[in-house]
Amino acid sequence: MSNEEHGSARRQEVPGTAAFSRFMRVLQAVSDSDERMTTAKLAASVGLPRPTVYRIVAALKSEGMLAEEPQTGALLLGPRLISLAARSWDRSDLRKAAQTPLARLRDRLDETVHLAIRSGDEMVYIDKIESNRTVRMMSRIGMRVPLHSSSVGKAWLASLDAEEVRNTLARIPLVSRTKYTLTDRDAVAREIEITRQRGFSLDLQENEEDICCYGCVILDRGGRVLGCISVSMPRYRFEEAESGPITQAMAECVRDIAEEMISIDG
Repeated sequence: MSNEEHGSARRQEVPGTAAFSRFMRVLQAVSDSDERMTTAKLAASVGLPRPTVYRIVAALKSEGMLAEEPQTGALLLGPRLISLAARSWDRSDLRKAAQTPLARLRDRLDETVHLAIRSGDEMVYIDKIESNRTVRMMSRIGMRVPLHSSSVGKAWLASLDAEEVRNTLARIPLVSRTKYTLTDRDAVAREIEITRQRGFSLDLQENEEDICCYGCVILDRGGRVLGCISVSMPRYRFEEAESGPITQAMAECVRDIAEEMISIDG
């Protein structure tokens, strides 16, 4: 039995988990879709019976967890869900600590910056400050990205020891996000070792085509990982820019975030 099957078996041992998982599958599909999802499209994409999906959508709409555009019937995350997420992010000490250092980093480089934390076997963006230069990027607050293809994920993996990296890579699916994504476990392990030695990670169009990113981990004084930051830019600007000033600015940013966390913690 695979790790995923073991995980499914453990979840099913808890009463009510199967029903809850179906609700979460529907919410995640609406959140992650790059196109507007109608209920009919959703039913075709989540692998559940159509009547079940329609009942779940109706229940989620009644609770304010989903909303529907009147003209198109497209599903959106609902006001109650957004409010809950916003309250959680606003109360995040890391997000508070990072706001000023991230803003300085964006202003210094004029590139889009992200703050991410680990969530299970993925990273989730909890803040994003856009570049003043117009760039179309898929990333958004609340978006989950893979460990193996994102700069924040690679930075987090590089904070682990070699055995933990191997165990993690053996467990997670190495899904191809673009034609540049590394999906061979040995190749990803080598990339993580290079990242560890270099002190910063690179996403070379591996998560989104024509977008390249630098990543860096945020550590407290005890070496505990608090989160990760990234600087994202179009491929042509990445190729033109020198890496030194960018990585130096990121190193100062994560240092400042760690110091701000000390102030918040008292």
